[in-house]
Amino acid sequence: MTPAIYELTALQVRFGSRVALDIDTLMIRAGCLHVLIGPNGSGKSTLLAVLAFLRKPDCGRVVFGGSSVNWSGKELGRLRKKVTLLHQDSYLFSGTVMANVGFGLRMRGVDQEETRRSVKHFLGLVGMAGFEERDATALSGGEARRVALARALACRPEVLLLDEPLTHVDQESSTIVENLIASQSRAGTTIVMASHDEHVEHRLPSSAIRLYQGCIDRQK
Repeated sequence: MTPAIYELTALQVRFGSRVALDIDTLMIRAGCLHVLIGPNGSGKSTLLAVLAFLRKPDCGRVVFGGSSVNWSGKELGRLRKKVTLLHQDSYLFSGTVMANVGFGLRMRGVDQEETRRSVKHFLGLVGMAGFEERDATALSGGEARRVALARALACRPEVLLLDEPLTHVDQESSTIVENLIASQSRAGTTIVMASHDEHVEHRLPSSAIRLYQGCIDRQK
């Protein structure tokens, strides 16, 4: 059986008096594609923030790679290098597509030539070859989403977290993104993708985690 990369136990996240997330147990297996399914407000984005080590739970335990997370500054920096979260909004900054996709690599100290090769490779994977010198702020919504995905993949994360990557994109971009997610999962990347689309789990080789009002819905 594939080992777990995340194990969550008795986890709660609160926003004021409201409990946004209340998970008794959840196991996420390494090298697999998991789809978080639930309506808006069900806790999908909050769970992704916890998995990305951006939101410390108010109580409970998170185990990553067999070790309990203690949420200290030094440890969080190390863990965040293993995990990349792609937000629903693409967050491209002004400048070229090349500069946007290569940003994470430059922050990791990768040299210019290797960064350029990686950028070209991953832009090719998302169907954006030849866009290196385009203005990132002038892209369409679907193009921007694909560039943001290329930027996330260029860092070669151990875990890729995707928040509604198929929302508000054209059909061409949606097909490219779905095929790329499936291929990255087959290559061994752990992927957790949030979606409100009940049918996405049937289109992709995945296991579903259903959320309702911050809790795991185990009825389906």
